[in-house]
Amino acid sequence: MFNRILIIQTAFIGDVILTTPLIEKLNRFYPESTIDILVKKGHEKLLDNNPKINRVISFDKNNKKYVNLIHLIKDVRKQKYDLAINVQRHLTTGIITAFSGANTTVGYAKNPLSFLFDKTVEHNIHSDPSKSEHEVIRNLKLIEEFTDNSFEKPKLYPSADDLKKTQPSKPYYCIAPTSVLFTKEYPVVKWIELIQKLPSDSSIYLLGAPGDKVRCDGIVKESGVSNITNLAGELSFLESAALMKGANMNFVNDSAPLHIASSVNAPVRAIFCSTTPALGFTPLSDDSMVIETKRDLPCRPCGITGKRECPEDHFLCSDIAVDDILKTIGVK
Repeated sequence: MFNRILIIQTAFIGDVILTTPLIEKLNRFYPESTIDILVKKGHEKLLDNNPKINRVISFDKNNKKYVNLIHLIKDVRKQKYDLAINVQRHLTTGIITAFSGANTTVGYAKNPLSFLFDKTVEHNIHSDPSKSEHEVIRNLKLIEEFTDNSFEKPKLYPSADDLKKTQPSKPYYCIAPTSVLFTKEYPVVKWIELIQKLPSDSSIYLLGAPGDKVRCDGIVKESGVSNITNLAGELSFLESAALMKGANMNFVNDSAPLHIASSVNAPVRAIFCSTTPALGFTPLSDDSMVIETKRDLPCRPCGITGKRECPEDHFLCSDIAVDDILKTIGVK
């Protein structure tokens, strides 16, 4: 029996979302246990309203990282966790895990400090579809010994206010056109073409972070349509999730909004350019589909997380016809 459990995931937004199945399953198997989760500062709000989390711990990695790390480890040790689960493969979280003071520590064998963990699990990413498994499956293997091998979907918890605030009066589509890395972004000119071909009697909302606002303003201007609104930087994580949940369809890159859609079972079409479904980060909604180029490109995928520029200087992996996307939702 584990009375106190700590989950460690200080990576990107999508990674935090793909860690939530562990929370769901651990709560199901150990309903009397308290579950805390450690995330990067700025990502705490993702986990608001989750009734299965006792405490969200924040780690500021961008300012005085190692000073904060020392204070963080002291805090973690005071909690006297029975189980600490590291869902990352990086040195810093390895240090936190190894020095957590938890009775049992679990993490990936690829972590540089995994030799200090009590239990380790392999984390294998394959570009070969025949060997592929979803990142959620890889994450759930960390707790398989303490639970079972069943699957669990990601889950976020928008509040009633989040849902009420984001209910437009007519049918609508959401588009999240940006990504941190260039080769994971469907080209702007293609997004504009898609916007222009969506039903004119519906609303279109652009989603993104505050830093995406200027780029989305440009898309609105270039599209020339009147039924579009730029909401980049205007909504919280959970408000975005609530809006996506009610959409006729959500169009996203292989990026965080894809996983937000999965977390609320929102309909989604995920456009994969430089990355491939075999890497294990596909959408998990009931109504979901990956759309990718029909070209056979030996350079694809060019990396697990994409690149800041095309290594081959042609970006042919973005050669995906807008009409092929529209066909998946019955729009000609």
